[in-house]
Formats: sequence, C-alpha cells, structure tokens
Amino acid sequence: MVEHIRKGDLAVLGPLGLDDDTEAVYRLILENPSMGIDHMGEVLGRERSAVNAALDRLADLALLRPSLNDPNCLRAVPPELALEALLARHQAELARKQQEIEQSRVAVAGLLADYSVLRVGQRAGGVERLVGLDAIRTRLEELAYRARRDALAFAPGGPQPAANREAGKPLAEATLKRGVGLRTVYLDSVVNDQRSREHAQWLAASGAEIRTAPSLPMRMHIIDREVVLVPLDPQDSSKGAVVIHEVGALAGFCALFDQVWASATPFGEAPARGGPEVTAQEITLLKLLADGMTDEAAARKLGVSLRTERRMITDLSNRLGAGSRFQLGQRAAELGLL
Repeated sequence: MVEHIRKGDLAVLGPLGLDDDTEAVYRLILENPSMGIDHMGEVLGRERSAVNAALDRLADLALLRPSLNDPNCLRAVPPELALEALLARHQAELARKQQEIEQSRVAVAGLLADYSVLRVGQRAGGVERLVGLDAIRTRLEELAYRARRDALAFAPGGPQPAANREAGKPLAEATLKRGVGLRTVYLDSVVNDQRSREHAQWLAASGAEIRTAPSLPMRMHIIDREVVLVPLDPQDSSKGAVVIHEVGALAGFCALFDQVWASATPFGEAPARGGPEVTAQEITLLKLLADGMTDEAAARKLGVSLRTERRMITDLSNRLGAGSRFQLGQRAAELGLL
C-alpha cells in the first residue's frame, strides 16, 4: 500500500510535470490499481477525457507501464522507482540547460568585448557621433545598462507618447534594482499633463529622484559622471547626438546638472515663487520674452503649448497691472523679476 505517500509529497512535483489532475489520477491508481476510468472520473469529479489525458501524461512520464497480465491495462510504477527516475531525468536536463547557458554567457561576453572595441574605434577625440533616433535610443540603453553609480538626466520638451513612456519603464526598473541612483529634472509643466505626471509619480515611487525646473537648457544624460549623451541640435533630437568621454567637457556638463538640480523643485512640491504672485515658470517666461524670444520659441522652451504660453502672458499682465507687453516688461523689471 501507499499510505506513506502523502498528498503534499506529490503536490510539490509540478516542476516535474505532474499537474493537479495528473497527481490525483496517479494517487488513485497507486491506492486502487484496478479502478476503471469511469470510476476515477466519478471519484475525482472529472470528465472521462480529463482522466484519459492524465493517464497519457503519466505514461509519458514513465509513471505507468503495461501490465504483464494484460498489456492493454496500465499499472503504476512504484513511486520509489518512478519518481527517482523522473527526478534523475530532470536533473540531467537541468545540467544540460545550465551548460548551454554557460556557453551562451561566454559567447555573449565575447560579443560584448568585440562590440566595445568597435565602439572605441568609432570615437574621435573622446566623442562618438550618433545618427538617427534608433541609434540614440540603442546607445542610451547600452549606457544605462552599464551604469553602476548614478544616471542623471534633463528631460525637456512636452508630453512624450505613451508608447515611449511604457518602453522606458523596464530599463528604469532594471537600473533601479541594480542600486543605481536615478535623478531626472523635468519641466514644471509636467504637472499639467496627467500621463506625464503619472509617469513621474511612478518613477518617484520606484525609487528615482525627480525634480522640476521652469526651463532646461537641453536634453542630457550623464552616466556615472564618466560619459554624457547630448543632442547635436537641442531643438531637434532627430538630427543626431554625441556621446562625450572627454574629461574636461564632461566636467562642464556635470557642473551644469548640479547647478540646475540644486535650484530645481522636488517633484510634488509647489515650485518656488519669485514674487508674491509669480511662479518660477512665469519668471522664466518673462526672461525669455525680454531676451527677444518669440512666443513659439518660448512655448517650446517651457514645454507648453502656444495657447498655454499666451494665456500665461495674459494672466501675468492682469496680475501685474500691465496693459501691453511693453508695460509687462517694465513691471517685471520694477519688481526685480528680470
């Protein structure tokens, strides 16, 4: 008899191929070798087809074998033999797969080494040039994967497409899980777009440090303070980017990030105000207009729509008592906002 075979002993054999139905049928056959298929179905509350499928699975696993008395009947192989043999087969399969993994690991290491040599060969004076958005994304993923200490970024521009945000999540999660610190500065206007705001909240909840600023000089990624990726044209990322390894230039970009980070507002807090009724974002708008920037260019710099930018100007004019843009500039200067 098989009283020593407890249900829990078999319940943990799922990795060996015994699902619940297969286990239940095996137990019944061990306890009642002569029980018919229909009777098994009644006892287990299963259809005949389900019992037959379980029997086929047991035969495939060599847990059943033809009876010597009647080759048309199946009998259970004693579990002491059958399960040990099944375990040995799985151990051999696991060892084979482990060997394949190690061989693949060696091959990958060789490929990465060759690729690194190729990358070094493509540099000129510590600078790599990337052409096209695909090349930029691929190189950025490579740099983030190799990050060991921190990854710093400026993220200007308006709301990103949902597909771009979702595509970046696995990389961010993997980077954070390795203990790499993520620090990103977004525009203050990120809070005006629900999806962008939710993405920033997700990053913060995942362990990243997020801050916002009224404006940002460019899109920028710094990895371990050893390499920086910046666009060739800050106004059009599609024109390409450069990856800079040169120490002197890198120090300047790191200093720029530290300066902006120090004055940026932690995500979730109200932006600092430059006057009794004027936000930091509005002050930046006033300065952009004072420098002669057009409404369209100022809107792009702030990461807002042209309509929003003009509404901000109207609101500022009303609050500061200005009847024209010229008067708005005068009032801003009088209040020390420029």
